[in-house]
Amino acid sequence: MSKTRGKNVVFKILRFSEEEELADLKRSPSGVTVQSIRPNHSVISLSQVTEASLEIWRTLPAAIRQDPSLASFRQEHERLHGPDEDPLPNEDVSADDGDDNHSKEFITIKVTNPDSSIEDSSKAVEPANEKNGQQNATTDGEGDEHETTVGGHHQQGKLFGYIKVGILLVVWLFFTGFLMSVHEKELTPRQLSVPEATYRSYILPESPPTSRIGINLKGAFLSDQHHNNTSTYLFVNLQLLYIHSNNSNSSYFQEHDIKHVENITNAWHVPIPSSLDAIDRMDETTRKHVFDIGPINHQKVSSGKAVVRVRMSSNLEADFPTKFTYDPTPMDVEVGVIYAAIVLLGLYVLIIWEIVHRTFAAIIASTLAIGVLAAMNERPSMPKLISWIDVETLLLLFGMMILVAILSETGIFDYLAVYAYQVTNGKVWPLINCLCIFTAILSSFLDNVTTVLLMTPVTIRLCEVMELNPVPVLMSMVIYSNVGGTLTPVGDPPNVIIASNSHIAKNGVNFATFTLHMAIPIFFVMITTYFQLRMKFKNINDLRFSEPQDVQEIRHEIAVWQRAAASLSSYSKDEDLVRETLLKKVNRLSRTLKKKLVTGSVPVESYKATLEEMKRKYPIRSKSLLVKSAITLAFVITFFFLHSAPDIQKLSLGWTALLGALLLLILADREDIESVIARVEWSTLLFFAALFILMEALAELGLIDWIGKQTENVILSVSEESRLAVAILIILWVSAFASAFVDNIPLTTMMVKIAIGLAENETLDLPLQPLVWALALGACLGGNGTLIGASANVVCAGVAEQHGYRFTFIEYFKVGFPVMVGSVIVSTIYLMFAHVVFTWH
Repeated sequence: MSKTRGKNVVFKILRFSEEEELADLKRSPSGVTVQSIRPNHSVISLSQVTEASLEIWRTLPAAIRQDPSLASFRQEHERLHGPDEDPLPNEDVSADDGDDNHSKEFITIKVTNPDSSIEDSSKAVEPANEKNGQQNATTDGEGDEHETTVGGHHQQGKLFGYIKVGILLVVWLFFTGFLMSVHEKELTPRQLSVPEATYRSYILPESPPTSRIGINLKGAFLSDQHHNNTSTYLFVNLQLLYIHSNNSNSSYFQEHDIKHVENITNAWHVPIPSSLDAIDRMDETTRKHVFDIGPINHQKVSSGKAVVRVRMSSNLEADFPTKFTYDPTPMDVEVGVIYAAIVLLGLYVLIIWEIVHRTFAAIIASTLAIGVLAAMNERPSMPKLISWIDVETLLLLFGMMILVAILSETGIFDYLAVYAYQVTNGKVWPLINCLCIFTAILSSFLDNVTTVLLMTPVTIRLCEVMELNPVPVLMSMVIYSNVGGTLTPVGDPPNVIIASNSHIAKNGVNFATFTLHMAIPIFFVMITTYFQLRMKFKNINDLRFSEPQDVQEIRHEIAVWQRAAASLSSYSKDEDLVRETLLKKVNRLSRTLKKKLVTGSVPVESYKATLEEMKRKYPIRSKSLLVKSAITLAFVITFFFLHSAPDIQKLSLGWTALLGALLLLILADREDIESVIARVEWSTLLFFAALFILMEALAELGLIDWIGKQTENVILSVSEESRLAVAILIILWVSAFASAFVDNIPLTTMMVKIAIGLAENETLDLPLQPLVWALALGACLGGNGTLIGASANVVCAGVAEQHGYRFTFIEYFKVGFPVMVGSVIVSTIYLMFAHVVFTWH
């Protein structure tokens, strides 16, 4: 006997024979194998199950609740509350009936038990190492010691673990020290008006700590590319005022106290509009410049012999308003770019080698970037940090995750999987092609993140029916999603940024024009992508699991039970009671897996179920909920389409998804809101939030602008007759490779400014539209290069991991990066012929 902490409930330690443990091996409808172990005695006395522990039991997924090891909880639930008129979601009649038609539920508890070293279900075991690797594949609770990495789900040596923890501690100490010792940077802006035919001055109120002085201006300024197109400028320079020693306070001295005035910097020429009407039509932009007064002049100012004065004038025939900000500690951008590159490299090291989970890696990297900003006296305020997070994207993801979570309970994903099986006659490649082409078309008119959230569960279920490994199929699907999203202005976030730019819209880029110019290259890209994927997976066995199916199923079930147990905390005795019951089940399954690995496993015959059997096994489970979900989806999709017509509806994509989620929750009348919220992929949302902050911090450090300036310098350095070809090539390839490794939203924002500036520079004489098409193709197709290159990739990986299938950065890189390079080559050929040879524009 052993007593738990749950109200003195006594667990009987039962002994099971091997035959009893393996007697009821059967496939559960959730895509995992559920072993029904029939003990000879009751595990928990019914009278000892409390109402509080029953509440915890009800939050578990149906596949867990139905297991015989938790039969006492179900019996007590029925004794207290009677048979359910409205059954718990996806509940089966009995775990022993063998009829699992109505018990399908995707397991969505996204926690891994850190005490277990069971490898991920997608990881194959080499047959030659089955005996030697058995201790590394199981945890039976009897003293086996393993070193694991939670983020990477693979074993690490102790030395590597110590080094990893040591390095992360050093990084933590670095950013913690600077964040504790440096105040948030707050600059006070001043509204000034530069008068006509004279100058406006501002005397610095204090001596700058270094010789570098930053001046920030905000107003109706033109870009630097307009230097050759305008003759109207705002001139800014610094002067040194030598004053009498008895009036060293710059706040009180008068004009007659000045002994001598010396210009110590060259004038900064800021292009401005040439008329008041143009100023009124201009958007506010921020211009920054750093002056260096030199060590000698800085010494004069520090000793009180002189003060620094900012002098501003213009040749505009009117007063020019601007908002002026003095920065006493400007950042050294050249050093900032180096630090930004180091932080970005560190993020990729953590993700590529799976040292920690990608969400934790993004949080560490973003916090480190903020620490670097603090070290350079540029620590952002909390409101500024919050403003960096793209709440619109997070709202879109959250709302669609809620919709998909409820929609999955209707059984529609299983039904669609069987339907696809019927249409393609069960043939593998026609089935994959059907999925990918449908995903690409759907992504063209919906946001591709939404498409992936809808299609990933269908793809996983279909692969389970056909005994395929979902990982390569999901990779192919998300690649086609990014390709299809490139077609229209609403398919991918970079396209939304490009098409919504007012200057680009004024130059004839509308929905129809955009789609027409994208259709031809996307058609050829889809063809080349198909052949590349066929070559990559030419061996059909590459699409299947490489270990026996029964071993794979046991691994999958262990992972499911581990996540269920790990999702329960130790805050109460009742949670301890349920959690320890689940862990006992995990230990029994682990011992079963160890025996299979020792003795060898006879491969299970391939699942050749007839179409009628699959239709019987996977029907629509709740038609009423399906109708409610269809009404909600009709609302959401309709308003997604109308997003490109802001005159008709004013809702953004994020608001539309959130309102749709609220509508479905109202219609479904769900009382167990906790189980719905638990299905939200919170780690994915946190990853995006951290990534948004990281990219904005890297932009503050100057990395994004540095990429843009280097691109611009290369284009300006070539001869005039080659500039269009070079501009297309540079914008296409730089945006593609940069989008593969940094978030394409800030990158696209920066590249749009460069494309517009190049087109407006009259000396270059470059058309805008070819540059826009090059940017759209590069930014969208480049997202296929890496796992974090596009939002859809991260969402697909998160949903797949939620279902027990995990693919790593390297696995995706081997597939996605060659496809990305091939797609960009095809786009290059098209753009060269269409706009350089035939000048379609």
